[in-house]
Amino acid sequence: MLPLIAICLPLFIIAAAFAVDVAYMQLTRTELRTATDAAARAGAKTLSMSQSQTEAKAAAVAAAAKNKVAGVGLKLTNDQIEIGKGAQSSSTSRFKFTVGGTQPNAVRVTGRRTASSAAGPVGLLLGRVLGVSTFQPVHIAASTQLDRDICLVVDRSGSMMWTLNGSTVPGGNACSVPNMTKSRWGSLYTAVNAFLEELDGTLQEEQCGLVSYSSKDTSCSFTCNVSDINAELGFNYQPIRNQMNTLSSRAVKGNTAIGSGIDNGVKVLTSAKVRPFAVRTMVLMTDGLHNSGGDPVVAAQKAALQNITINTVTFSSEADITRMEKVAAATGGKHFHAADAAALEAIFREIASTLPVMLTE
Repeated sequence: MLPLIAICLPLFIIAAAFAVDVAYMQLTRTELRTATDAAARAGAKTLSMSQSQTEAKAAAVAAAAKNKVAGVGLKLTNDQIEIGKGAQSSSTSRFKFTVGGTQPNAVRVTGRRTASSAAGPVGLLLGRVLGVSTFQPVHIAASTQLDRDICLVVDRSGSMMWTLNGSTVPGGNACSVPNMTKSRWGSLYTAVNAFLEELDGTLQEEQCGLVSYSSKDTSCSFTCNVSDINAELGFNYQPIRNQMNTLSSRAVKGNTAIGSGIDNGVKVLTSAKVRPFAVRTMVLMTDGLHNSGGDPVVAAQKAALQNITINTVTFSSEADITRMEKVAAATGGKHFHAADAAALEAIFREIASTLPVMLTE
């Protein structure tokens, strides 16, 4: 037995070294992929929000450093981070990254643990038995900000005439024009203009439309419909501004048919003007409780079948936050609550400035 053990022992050692190091190499590859993907996503998101290539690279470096590869945070240098254009082929639907360009929307990161990298190669545990002491993995990831087609769906029910922390109409006349400094509608008007201002400032060109909703109402000198498509999708946002001015020139009236607003938002985001590769996003705002028409959660579930994401915004303490959270969750969107006019404007600016980011390589 001793001669047999003497012959087999080196083979067992070689097999053990091979098994241990293969597993360690696979773990290292996974860690490198995770770190590189995280860096690319962080860079693209920061590029979207800051519109600064310098800040995008800094964000990628910081994100990489938080993810360990073989026990050490991944170290990136600027030459490993490229800013460029990610575009989807109409024939294959695959994304292609091109370095540079006047309207960059993507970040590509080359993660390396090689002899030339800042952290050096990965040392193997038992590979030296076979004469191999290091492992040098490389992973490339590109993350692209996707184009958006957006529909703003806004509440024009009677409570939008009220002050934020009360149920009274400033001035006392429910059929007069909204008070643009004290009413909830006035706060929404400012927030919508801020949203469009943010879209104007992004490098990407995004289409935007407008839907408003309340319920059928004839209590004043005009007829208020349940929901209207006020502006179709377009790259020119002036029609939306014009329609907000028109809605502000008369009282906003009626109950709160949130589901009807979502249904019209779906019509806008499934029209012939929608771009094939654009992310379809609805921004749904309400200040109150759903109390008319179909269930908004059911309407949201139908929207999800059309690949539409709904981000919901509630405004005032009377708003049904729980239901709006369910609406957002049904489509994979986010819910925001604004406690005051400043918060409402900040939320609208945040949604406008944050483009969806997707790993494309």
